[in-house]
Amino acid sequence: MARRLFAGAWLRKPYYSQVRFSYMRMKYLFFSWLGVFIGSWIIYVQYSSYTELCRGHDCKKIICDKYKTGVIDGSACSSLCTRQTLYFGKCLSTKPNNQMYLGAWGNLQGVIKCQMEEVAHIDLRTELEPRKKTILFDKPTRGTTVQKFKEMVYGLFKAKLGEQGNLPELVNLILSVADGNKDGRVSLPEAKSAWALLQLNEFLLMVILQDKEHTPKLLGFCGDLYVMEKVEYTSLFGISLPWIIELFIPSGFRRSIDQWFTPSWPRKAKIAIGLLEFVEDIFHGPYGNFLMCDTSAKNLGYNDKYDLKMVDMRKIVPEMNLKELIKDRHCESDLDCVYGSDCRTVCDQSKMKCTTEIIQPNLAKVCHLLKDYLLRGAPLEIHEELEKQLYSCLALKVSANQMEMEHSLILNNLKTLLWKKISHTNDS
Repeated sequence: MARRLFAGAWLRKPYYSQVRFSYMRMKYLFFSWLGVFIGSWIIYVQYSSYTELCRGHDCKKIICDKYKTGVIDGSACSSLCTRQTLYFGKCLSTKPNNQMYLGAWGNLQGVIKCQMEEVAHIDLRTELEPRKKTILFDKPTRGTTVQKFKEMVYGLFKAKLGEQGNLPELVNLILSVADGNKDGRVSLPEAKSAWALLQLNEFLLMVILQDKEHTPKLLGFCGDLYVMEKVEYTSLFGISLPWIIELFIPSGFRRSIDQWFTPSWPRKAKIAIGLLEFVEDIFHGPYGNFLMCDTSAKNLGYNDKYDLKMVDMRKIVPEMNLKELIKDRHCESDLDCVYGSDCRTVCDQSKMKCTTEIIQPNLAKVCHLLKDYLLRGAPLEIHEELEKQLYSCLALKVSANQMEMEHSLILNNLKTLLWKKISHTNDS
């Protein structure tokens, strides 16, 4: 009897093993197919997003068709459309209508930016440079004299920058940039390109600050496509991770990673000094005040010598231009009176209209970005004073009495404090 029981148990054991093996195999196959499905879906979504965002071929076709029919001209047109020595590289676009690519132009490395389509409305949160419902490159028209074109440019600057005594100098500067082939005169196709580019605040700012250290150099243009200097490191901190990894990293942990992977403190101090100098350049400069409406780290970079370089200046706008556009805009709360992420005014609840008084100056926004960046790893002997100066900076308000004096004092104190600490190091 015992032998029969033992024999029955022995016979049942392989059966249970087979059932268990089949279950494990089914479980393995299920999760394998699930992984393949999710992976395929992610790749499809990313590919769809890429094809929507990255339209460099369309951009080049539009520009080169206009160039070959004689509508536009510029210093980069021949290289882009005829000699094929200006190439589109990696796509950096974040919006379909603002195309951005790494580019190679002979031995030069640059960033190509191209505007794709019309925007029919003004949305202060996303777009401050709407295109009118007109044919692209329609101005100036045939028969326009150089003097008339100068008057057109002067009127545009007056609307964007306000009444400035030296606007005629800026007009002449624009004409010298518009002369792409440097033959001493501006042709109608070159004038059409220049007029289209002057609708873009980044291009205007690059021309105004072309001799400043922290502004990328303009390398060339064709129509409203332009090529600017490439910046080697394109964020104040953090590392570049593959997009598949970025999907699964929580935002809080990502910020911690950013803080871990920063340059040494003396190098961070040098980058910060460059950013403070850039704030000086655009604060009541020779052609008025410009407002930084997005001070996120992704818009700021630096080179291999740790000199700050601006990566994206599309959200740096003339104060007069912003005030004119936001004036009397309908609002229900202060949240309706915001452009970008950092240019804020107040909603007048009695009128339900946005006021034109900007709340925070550029310096306060920059100090908010630099606070954790500079305090982490700061030398003990300056930590307390640095923290004090940064918090004084954060408290700056545009409406405060003697704001300009306080602005200059805090900015100079911060620069002096940082420079004293690094002036004797190799990083200086």
